[in-house]
Amino acid sequence: MDITRWSVPVATRAPTGETNAYLIQEKTPSSPNNTRQRRESGTEPAILVDPAARTDALDRAVRERSVEHILVTHTHPDHVGAVDAYAVETGATVWARYGRVDRFRDATGREPDRTFAPGTTIPLGDDRVRILDAPGHAPDHVAIAAGHGGPILCGDCAVREGSVVVGAPEGDMRAYVTTLRRLWAMNPPALHPGHGPEIDEPRAALERLLTHRAERERRVLEAVTGGAETLEEILESAYKKDLSGVRDLARATVRAHLEKLAVEGHVAWDGERATPLEGD
Repeated sequence: MDITRWSVPVATRAPTGETNAYLIQEKTPSSPNNTRQRRESGTEPAILVDPAARTDALDRAVRERSVEHILVTHTHPDHVGAVDAYAVETGATVWARYGRVDRFRDATGREPDRTFAPGTTIPLGDDRVRILDAPGHAPDHVAIAAGHGGPILCGDCAVREGSVVVGAPEGDMRAYVTTLRRLWAMNPPALHPGHGPEIDEPRAALERLLTHRAERERRVLEAVTGGAETLEEILESAYKKDLSGVRDLARATVRAHLEKLAVEGHVAWDGERATPLEGD
């Protein structure tokens, strides 16, 4: 399948101030003239993913195609801002995750036409996309596989540079690490993230993110075993850098790590204080 990216300016603090909106199209062996004619007539079927906001470029791209479906990887505000507008203009089928319709409605102001679950496939021409479960960054997060063995639109699971915010209570660090491992096992040819450029070496990027999370978890655990108890004490010990402007995000990340460590039996954490468990 062909995947085209538009970077859309959004009011988001991390990681880039822009969200990637995507159009997925069936890969066809058409000549350039036939392709141009199909686009000009609006007959080229497409799926629109994560329309975070409207831009002139994205407006033109949508007009040149027959957008049949609108999907979002998750319902954070920086991914859904133009869902309703493009749905009205295109008449496309709008999808939401089953069991998360209220969350979708609150975020978009729109009732979905249909719901999907992990494993749902959506036809596009003679091919189809498949919905993958990908929780962690958000509880309703999914990824979208473009064709059999094709690239994956991974939303906020991964970025080419830097890291993804996984902060409690919205984020679940244990689920996020599992999602990274699943994507690594799938070994797609490319990952198309919600922010930043295409990830053309997925396994290397996923290994980097897993290493980053393991290192942060190690520092959090060392802080607790070293006597830090409160969230602020653990934060100061686990982060050895200036947190100006992102302290609240770092605090939420530490909380997510503590929740994971507690579930796995490494620390006791009551939401206010952490203490090491025997053997750690």
